[in-house]
Amino acid sequence: MDAEVARSTEEYVSFLEGKGFTFGSDDIGFIYFGKRYTEASDILVNAAIELTLKVQKNFDGSFYISFLENLKQNGIKTRSEAVSFAKEQGLLK
Repeated sequence: MDAEVARSTEEYVSFLEGKGFTFGSDDIGFIYFGKRYTEASDILVNAAIELTLKVQKNFDGSFYISFLENLKQNGIKTRSEAVSFAKEQGLLK
C-alpha cells in the first residue's frame, strides 16, 4: 500500500505542498467541505485529491467534490479502487 494513503488528509495536503503543489484557502475549503459533505475517509479524500490533480493538472474544487461523490456512490473504499474507477470512467489512461 502506498505510504500516502495512510496519511491524514491534513498530512497529505502538507506532503503535496512539500512537493510543490500550492493550495489556496478556497482549495483547502473545498477539500474539507467535500470530506464532511460525503463523510469520506481520509484514504478516499486523499485519493480524490490525487486523482483530481492528475486529471485536471491542478486542483479544481468542483471536479474534486463531484469525483469524491462518485467514489462514495460507487462504494469505492481504497486508493487502488479509486484509480481503477477513474480509468473505467475514461479519466485516466
